[in-house]
Amino acid sequence: MRIVIMGCGRTGSTLALLMSHAGHQVTVIERSQDALLRLGKRHNCTLVIGDGLDEDTLRRAEVDKADAFIACTNGDNTNLMVVQMARELFGVKRVAAKVNDPVRAEAYREYGIFTVTSGALLAGYLRDWLLGNPTQNIEHYNQFYPELRQLLED
Repeated sequence: MRIVIMGCGRTGSTLALLMSHAGHQVTVIERSQDALLRLGKRHNCTLVIGDGLDEDTLRRAEVDKADAFIACTNGDNTNLMVVQMARELFGVKRVAAKVNDPVRAEAYREYGIFTVTSGALLAGYLRDWLLGNPTQNIEHYNQFYPELRQLLED
């Protein structure tokens, strides 16, 4: 599988290493040369230095040939915008965005963009661990919890 990952922070670098180790062709887009140090010296990833919101950078990363595109920067707006670009301008079928805001993530899920909200995943998982409940699948945790909606909207 050809995978393009934007962002080489903790999430992006770990995903890049896991997927390249499993034999997939991985390209990492990152603005900061220093962030690429997280990949170590023996990685097998293609590196593209640049801003993923720039179409020329996406072309250099050959996003048009990708089977999947994942945006893992710290910016929700950046991640959501670039996955839309990958899907609509470059025709990538499988796109995912790391989104910290669970309300925004839910809205984009309704538009068919797979979003991952790490805070919601971890909070739900820890809640179940604390209560001794069995763990659930990712979709159970990757949501804006309905029981919190009323509390947060007041």
